[in-house]
Amino acid sequence: MTARDDEQRGLELLRTASDAIVAGVARELPGWVERSVTRILDAWGRTPPDARDQAERDAVAAGRAASARVTAELEALFALDLERQRATPLELVRGAYREPTAVLAAAGVAPVERDDFAERAWPDDTYGLAVHGLGDLGDVELAPYQLAWGLAKAKVLRARRAPDGGA
Repeated sequence: MTARDDEQRGLELLRTASDAIVAGVARELPGWVERSVTRILDAWGRTPPDARDQAERDAVAAGRAASARVTAELEALFALDLERQRATPLELVRGAYREPTAVLAAAGVAPVERDDFAERAWPDDTYGLAVHGLGDLGDVELAPYQLAWGLAKAKVLRARRAPDGGA
């Protein structure tokens, strides 16, 4: 098998993983936002009923907005040549904390205590919502695509750098 064959196989795997990631994020992110807001509201326990109802309604809209934003960012990332990609899908998905954070802040919920690493890594994630893996969105079947994407990207880049790369 030539480096060109390896590259083509890697690109096929990359497309499969990328498509699964976009579809999974689009499907799971709205519910994740709603569950995140509910979880923090429940833990805090001080939101007046009318403010809680409003926050829960706002979480539905925030979930749709997060899904639209993050899937667009993922599609833009995947449209780039691999050499020009400067982020991973997980990095983009981690940014989904912004929408539920805005809902919780508007409801007057106090920030949660986070460890030093989380505070440095995601200073604006005041409720500790950044996901650690794609499976955290609610579908554990989504988690392996994160690894598959990275392995496929490495396969393509390695093939391009092989002595007979592109031959």
